[in-house]
Amino acid sequence: MENYIHLFITCLPSLFTGLQTTVFIAAASLFFAFFLGIVLAVMSMSQYKIFQVIYHVYIYLVRGIPVMIFALFLFFGVGALLHVKFNPIFAAVITLTINSSAYLAEIFRGGIQAVDKGQVEAARSLGLGYFRTLRLVVLPQAVKIMIPPIINQFITTLKDTSILSVISVRELTMNSQIIIAQNYMPFEVYSFAAIMYLVVIIALSLFAKWVERRLQHDH
Repeated sequence: MENYIHLFITCLPSLFTGLQTTVFIAAASLFFAFFLGIVLAVMSMSQYKIFQVIYHVYIYLVRGIPVMIFALFLFFGVGALLHVKFNPIFAAVITLTINSSAYLAEIFRGGIQAVDKGQVEAARSLGLGYFRTLRLVVLPQAVKIMIPPIINQFITTLKDTSILSVISVRELTMNSQIIIAQNYMPFEVYSFAAIMYLVVIIALSLFAKWVERRLQHDH
């Protein structure tokens, strides 16, 4: 046990650096996916058929392609086609932004549609346009519904970062593999990585539960 703790302390700087990269990629991806998801959700409820078609095609394509395949396609496939060498973190953020946006769009669409249609009709009858009604009436109520699943999507995105070691992103999983290549102790090092993932994800899960309880209490 003493040797295990000593090894953990030795590996901690590299693992913690990897964890910081993991959290940064997940947070940056969700930030950009948030805005893209809103645009997609609005397109899905548009009166124009073409926007609805684009929305559904986007959702089915993104949700149907595994994250690993998309990351490899972007980093190696698109990179080779355009003769560009992508920065791994840039490629990682783009990959997870596109992946997360499809799920966030569905969360936003569900949240918006959960708002009482009578309130929307009342706002429109008062002369508010579509986007003002969305901003002033619909979104403030929909946000309360959407926050818990958005946090859960962040947890999913955080776990998906482990796949990005395939494109040499120096996140927690990749740094673990580098350490193992040096000390040949996979059981110990992977257990350290698992514990660190577990601590962060449990903390986020508890936060999501707390937010959900607060929102229910507000009602």
